[in-house]
Amino acid sequence: MTTDLVLRCAGRPVGRYRHRPALAPELSPRPYLHPVTTLGGTPVTEERPEDHRHHLGVSVAVPDVAGRNFWGGRTFVRGRGPTLLDNHGEQRHDEWKLRDPDGFVEDLSWRTGGTALLRERRTVAVTALTPTAWALDFTSALTNPGPEELSIGSPATNGRPGAGYGGFFWRAPKGPAAPDVFTAGADGEGAVHGRTAGWLALAGPGWTLVFAGATEATRRDPWFVRTAEYPGVGSALAWDTRLPLPPGGTVVRRVVTVVADGALQRPEAAALVRKALS
Repeated sequence: MTTDLVLRCAGRPVGRYRHRPALAPELSPRPYLHPVTTLGGTPVTEERPEDHRHHLGVSVAVPDVAGRNFWGGRTFVRGRGPTLLDNHGEQRHDEWKLRDPDGFVEDLSWRTGGTALLRERRTVAVTALTPTAWALDFTSALTNPGPEELSIGSPATNGRPGAGYGGFFWRAPKGPAAPDVFTAGADGEGAVHGRTAGWLALAGPGWTLVFAGATEATRRDPWFVRTAEYPGVGSALAWDTRLPLPPGGTVVRRVVTVVADGALQRPEAAALVRKALS
C-alpha cells in the first residue's frame, strides 16, 4: 500500500503529492500536487474542476509527445479542431530517490502502450521565505531513452494560435472574480500571455502566486496564462515551434513558485522572488 507524500513548511502541511493517483485514461494519469496551500491554510490549487476535468493541481503535462497526449482531454487536430482521441499516455511513478517532508527526488516514466517514451527525474523542494510566504522549487528533467528522435508539441504547433501550452502547469482555484495577473512591466492576461518575463504573479482572493524561471532555458519559455476563462499558469515548452529531443537527449526546466498569503504588490513580489532564487 502506498500513501501520498505530505510536504511541510515551518511545521505546517502545505502540499500533498499524489504520486500514484487512480485516474481515468482520458485524464492522462500523472502524479500531481493537490491541495497546495498558503502558510495560512488558503488553498491555491484546483483538482479536476468541471471546466477542465484533466487539470490536476500542479503537474507537468504535455499535449503532444510524438503524437501522444500527456495533458488529458481532447487533442487539437489540424483541420478538425479539438478531438477526443484514443492517444492518452500515462506518467508512472517508478522510484523515490529521496523522500522527505520538505521535498523529494522521483524517477518517472512517461508510458504509452507499455513503452516508455520519456523518462523523468523530478526534484521538488519546499523553502520558508517569511512568516506568510514559502517557495516551491520544481525541476523536471525529461530524457528520450529510445533510438529515434522525439519532438514535443502543443495545440499551437498543430494549428491553434495562442495555445502553446505544455510543461509545468499550475491550475489555481476559480473564485467569484478573475484573479489579477502581472509581471514586472505588464498587467492583464492579454499583456502577459505568450510572452517571456523573469517572473509572473497571479493574485486571487487572499493569495498570490509568483512564478519564476530559475534557469536561462526556462526563462526563454513564454508564459501560458488564463484568468478570464479559468485561473491557470504554465511555462510553455513548445509555444509555436516543436521542441526536438534526440536519442539520449534531456530537456531540463526549473520553475520556482512563491506561495503567499494576501495580495502582493510588484515590489513585494520581486523581493520574494529574489529571496527564493538566492
